[in-house]
Amino acid sequence: MAAGDRRADRGPAGANHSRTARKSESIPSGAVLHALGRIGPWTEGLVRPQGILALVKGIADTGFLVAFANRNDAHHDWAVGAAQQITEPLLTCEAVLAETAFHLESVPIALAMVSTGLVTLAFQCDEHLRELAALAKRYADRRPDLADLCLIRMSELHPRHSVLTVDRRDFRVYRRNKREAIPLICPPGL
Repeated sequence: MAAGDRRADRGPAGANHSRTARKSESIPSGAVLHALGRIGPWTEGLVRPQGILALVKGIADTGFLVAFANRNDAHHDWAVGAAQQITEPLLTCEAVLAETAFHLESVPIALAMVSTGLVTLAFQCDEHLRELAALAKRYADRRPDLADLCLIRMSELHPRHSVLTVDRRDFRVYRRNKREAIPLICPPGL
């Protein structure tokens, strides 16, 4: 499929519009993400040790975070279930957090994901410019966004971490360390 055709179904910043929360679907200001099952301020203890992901360390992609926060997302139940089973914050980067805020149309919700311990920022672009540029050149035909490149690099730096994503199509093509498949945790049926 041509890069232009592939991008047409993903919209701006490489995101699938079906995963975004529009203003008409937006989460009330100051409200907790629907994923927590209640309305009120965020609380500590979001991350619980149990289940199959208890042994898996993860890196969060935008689609996972958007699905977690948006109850209208097709992958919401999967994302909530995954989040309830992790034992420590998922690693992510500022590019993913910025995309998440954009698609949810809510900076406070994206920041709350950090402050409550769902995710932790674990990557500095300026420390990996050379590697990111090499990845951008290698995958130029796929026209990756900065967040994807950062996640590939993070997978190289954290080889025991799987990427939680709804973007199996691209992440099945991307390789860490040039040849290694990136371990993924995706919704069933993708």
